[in-house]
Amino acid sequence: MTHNASFSAAEDKTMPAVCYALYLLAYATGITAIIGLVIAYSQRSTAGPVNASHYTFMIRTFWIGLLMMVATGVLFGVGAILSIILIGFPIMGVAWLLGAAACIWYGVRCIVGLVYLSRGEAYPRPYAVLA
Repeated sequence: MTHNASFSAAEDKTMPAVCYALYLLAYATGITAIIGLVIAYSQRSTAGPVNASHYTFMIRTFWIGLLMMVATGVLFGVGAILSIILIGFPIMGVAWLLGAAACIWYGVRCIVGLVYLSRGEAYPRPYAVLA
């Protein structure tokens, strides 16, 4: 499946834009990204090639971001337990940095996706990990 097509008249940018907005709103609510994920999964099979590339990109963004946040939580939990013997404090610091990097990565991916969507372009590398 190629993702290099331009928007055809049949493809509407509204639903991908709503998904991106829900993803970004998750910074404030913590939960709206799940709604965006459900929409992306439900719309991807019937979407044209341009929108399908954005939905694939958003689905991967969600799951990779969730994986990074789970890893951050586990690392922070291990650090908290080990803080009894003081070695845990640097581990918790690394976990905090990993969590901050994951939040920045997530936001950049959403913004870059919105830029491509606003131009009417398919996301060029929907399977890439970096934006």
